[in-house]
Amino acid sequence: MKKMERVLLVNKFYYNRGGDCVVTLNTERLLCEHGHDVAVFAMRYPENHSHKWEHCFASQVDFAGGVGHKLSAMARTMGWGDIKSAVARILYDFNPDVVHLNNIHSYLSPLIARYAHERGCRVVWTLHDYKLLCPSYACLRGGKPCELCFDHKWHVLTGRCMKGSLAGSAIAWLEALKWSRKRLERYVDTFICPSQFMADKMAQGGFDRSKLLVLNNFVTQLPGDALPTAEREDYYCYVGRLSPEKGVDTLLQAASCLPHRLVVAGGGPMEQELREKYARCSNIEFRGHLSHKQVADLLSRARLSVIPSEWYENNPMGVIESLCAGTPVAGADMGGIPELIDDESGVIFPAGQVNALMDAVSMAMLHRWDNAAIAQSARNRFSDEAHYQRLLAIYQGRKQ
Repeated sequence: MKKMERVLLVNKFYYNRGGDCVVTLNTERLLCEHGHDVAVFAMRYPENHSHKWEHCFASQVDFAGGVGHKLSAMARTMGWGDIKSAVARILYDFNPDVVHLNNIHSYLSPLIARYAHERGCRVVWTLHDYKLLCPSYACLRGGKPCELCFDHKWHVLTGRCMKGSLAGSAIAWLEALKWSRKRLERYVDTFICPSQFMADKMAQGGFDRSKLLVLNNFVTQLPGDALPTAEREDYYCYVGRLSPEKGVDTLLQAASCLPHRLVVAGGGPMEQELREKYARCSNIEFRGHLSHKQVADLLSRARLSVIPSEWYENNPMGVIESLCAGTPVAGADMGGIPELIDDESGVIFPAGQVNALMDAVSMAMLHRWDNAAIAQSARNRFSDEAHYQRLLAIYQGRKQ
């Protein structure tokens, strides 16, 4: 069977900007280590890493610029303008066997799937968010989970779900009409769902289950990485974005009533507000944005990490990285979080409930966890080699 040697990875940004970017960068490294010829297609952006194929990248668009910039950005969502020539060029020059899409809406375009399909490439798409079901990505309305657009996309308009903007919501609605489920299913061979929850929601939204395959995200373990010892410092931590849907305020309300020390790592729109609100809580420490190495060190020393999300998390790297560090997780019962945690590696609590979160943290901090066993199990489950073998089978169209 053909190995599918030439792989084109597509993501709208090509630097460590978010989870989709991290997965894309790690997938590129993994494929290269296994001898594949890999090209990357992204949007030109000042912070991108350098790449030998960057001369083929799509031009930059900016939704926050003037009228001209906004029109160009809107055209991009529809697959109009210079994105056509950019996509055609990378496909012609690189001639891939597989086109592996990641986060492509708005700044790139699903046009890539169409052109790749028409060239006879195998097209797979890793779903990092709910964009194909919800035009505003997050399945949230008024801060609560929402599935109205699973059936009718016009709800994005009535709710002004794109940052409260009617214009932005209209663009998202038109984009959803342009790139409909039937059209995308025609162009894409396999949709990779990082969680079973995601796969179930895609099926609920009408997508063909035969095109949906579950493949968790993975972590890179460096050679010689030792399993953690039982030595832990007396704190628990939160690592992630400081935004409403992440449930951070609920966590901090709970933490302010607990005797344990909480370390908060990350930035976001709520950072300053939360720092001011909890400035007098001596047991809450804000560390701001940390490097990957600093996060790994923080997790490896913590007794517990908390994922208090109040939206449909897909397959959060925060849980996976914590478990691979041997650190148990207290996770909200939202999205794909419960799939990652069992009785030996953490606790699940009802999302958005301060008292339930307090009970979960208190119990977990007192429990004697087997940190080495948690790490060993997670590293086996989320290893890069196991991920590669399943990804290769998807590339080749083999049944899982």
